[in-house]
Amino acid sequence: MANLAGKPPWHYVGDAVGAEFWTSPEAAAASLPTGLDPDPNNPGHGYGVFVDWQFNGGTDDYLDPPYSQYSEFLVLLDAHWQGTPVAWCPFIWVDNDSSLARGWVQGFPKKLGMIKQTRAFAAASPAGPVIGRGGRFAGVLSAGGRRLAETTVVLDRTAERLPALTRPIVNLRHFPQLAAGQQDRPPVHELTMSVLTGLTFANTWVGAGDLRFLPAPREELADLAPNRVGVGFRGSLAYTVNDLRIL
Repeated sequence: MANLAGKPPWHYVGDAVGAEFWTSPEAAAASLPTGLDPDPNNPGHGYGVFVDWQFNGGTDDYLDPPYSQYSEFLVLLDAHWQGTPVAWCPFIWVDNDSSLARGWVQGFPKKLGMIKQTRAFAAASPAGPVIGRGGRFAGVLSAGGRRLAETTVVLDRTAERLPALTRPIVNLRHFPQLAAGQQDRPPVHELTMSVLTGLTFANTWVGAGDLRFLPAPREELADLAPNRVGVGFRGSLAYTVNDLRIL
């Protein structure tokens, strides 16, 4: 990985904006890998999440903003693994190559994109939203010069945690084989479950949300286009990654 993904622990802190949605149960089921089943209690349910992250690998990396700061958009779908409720991540984009490498190590199918979201600041100003009732936030993902996803959220009430992170996240860690005659036998093909240590939330608000996935050539995100949108949310979170469970 050309030293892009250093040895853990990996510490993360960020602000998240997103919305709950329901897509076609058939489309959600089609995205699942072998080993995961649709959630029978809420088929087609998921979340679209934008996050403005700051990373630290244990050496005050946050003092190197070009390395430690990045933004992300991901989709999480409700699923079951051996009867246990989990969140499956079929799509995720980031704008930092170090984050891309760390994600591949964990099994996140990260791709490069441009992700922007509304920022809030301590100083009151017409240039920033209120983190409180009536506060409005937005997020936009684009890749390859095309807009792929966008959300808007209007805050209404506080919550204890971000709705999108109530289940363990499951990914498919897959590395293909290029050698002729062996290309159908990848050296790594395994389901993984993220281990998020010290997961904490702060300043979490929920309210009305909107979420759209836009079609684009060579992209499959719009296959999961929301039929209905539920709660929107905005809040801060932090956790440490120092382990990975192989299912």
